[in-house]
Amino acid sequence: MIPQAAAVMFGGRVREEMTESMLAESQDEEEIIARVAALDIGKAELVCCVRIPAEGNRKKRLQEVSTHSTMTRSLGELANRLVGLGIERVVMEATGDYWKPVFYLLEAHGLQPWLVNARDVRHLPGRPKTDVLDAVWLCKVAERQMLRPSFVPPVEIRRLRDLTRYRIDLVGERTAEKNRVEKLLEDACIKLSVVASDIFGVSGRDMMAALIAGERDPKVLAQLARSVMRNKISDLEEAFTGRFDDHHRFLLARMLARIDGIDADIAALDEQIEVQLAPFAAAAERLDDIPGIGPVAAAIIIAEIGVDMSQFPTAGHLCSWAKFCPGISSSAGKTKGNGSSGHGNRYLARALGEAAVIAGRTNTFLGERYRRIARRRGKKRAIVAVGRSILVATWHILQDPDTRFQDLGHDYVHARTNPDARKHNHIRQLEALGYTVTLTPVA
Repeated sequence: MIPQAAAVMFGGRVREEMTESMLAESQDEEEIIARVAALDIGKAELVCCVRIPAEGNRKKRLQEVSTHSTMTRSLGELANRLVGLGIERVVMEATGDYWKPVFYLLEAHGLQPWLVNARDVRHLPGRPKTDVLDAVWLCKVAERQMLRPSFVPPVEIRRLRDLTRYRIDLVGERTAEKNRVEKLLEDACIKLSVVASDIFGVSGRDMMAALIAGERDPKVLAQLARSVMRNKISDLEEAFTGRFDDHHRFLLARMLARIDGIDADIAALDEQIEVQLAPFAAAAERLDDIPGIGPVAAAIIIAEIGVDMSQFPTAGHLCSWAKFCPGISSSAGKTKGNGSSGHGNRYLARALGEAAVIAGRTNTFLGERYRRIARRRGKKRAIVAVGRSILVATWHILQDPDTRFQDLGHDYVHARTNPDARKHNHIRQLEALGYTVTLTPVA
């Protein structure tokens, strides 16, 4: 029954349906997890807090806090202890890479480890902070189901992820080494990069090999050009007129040897990635149909999000996890912030960003979408928007094995736009520039 004061506020007319609309059944899960453990993990040791119900009194809880070494034997003893206590869930923070051996070992013992974001379990201000108190606080928060687990892929995906991430890192190191070579040539007044668009092509490598071998004559070096580069013989002769000495020769030899070594490592990684990707070859092939996605990008995407989309109930959940949608921050009816998507998985973001740029050069729906958004709001927003579209398509392709990507065509939006609306927009833009517009239909 609504109090009389509330009845006065509604003008004396109280309706039963108002009360029903204010109270709705909550869909909360079970409030307390009976048997839960939490780990505060460091490099050398961890603190474990266990909370279980007391015998004969369900309202009381028994708590145990212990410290263990992070060596494998000690972790095995801890896992057996947790199994013996019937622990239903083990929660730990994502602390660097120190969580990985603990997580994998507990997983192998049949426990249910949860990895949670440290931002979600910040200690309340005004309370003392120690490893023991952190473990107890994490355990209390976990038993009330106030945490969300982070996505940790299965073993097969983790192995593929290790390979693809290492490949990305090696490509970055190779790029850095190539930049060092270009700076070294500039220091020696060798302007090869001004004439050649890629100094590491066949012609460029032959010329640098000749420099290392002791050749200094610009005419002889220029004659090493091949194919289209031979049209720039005179420019090459001018570019090789410098002061390349033994100091530069020594450094250049080391740098080129390092680049060749990285190239060999990348080739070996590509072979191993192909082996690890074999069970997911069908999914990778279907992802390859998306504009901007190639074999390498498909392998990276599968390595980062897996192929089991039950981890992400909808495509929106996947985009939110990957930070390819704006964050929500509102108070007092006002939206705050600049609509930034935040920082997500940097390896996935890089692959999607590169795919979006490549798709922007194609005559497809995604290409036209990229160009349309880039004109209005800039290239950065266009990359995020098209990357999100690619991620949505990826979710649908991986969620249903029978789904194939079908391009809508570059004129999809234009063909469905109201002609009157387009006409009005063009007139408004011309009037804003100071013109008077008169329309004459074509006969």
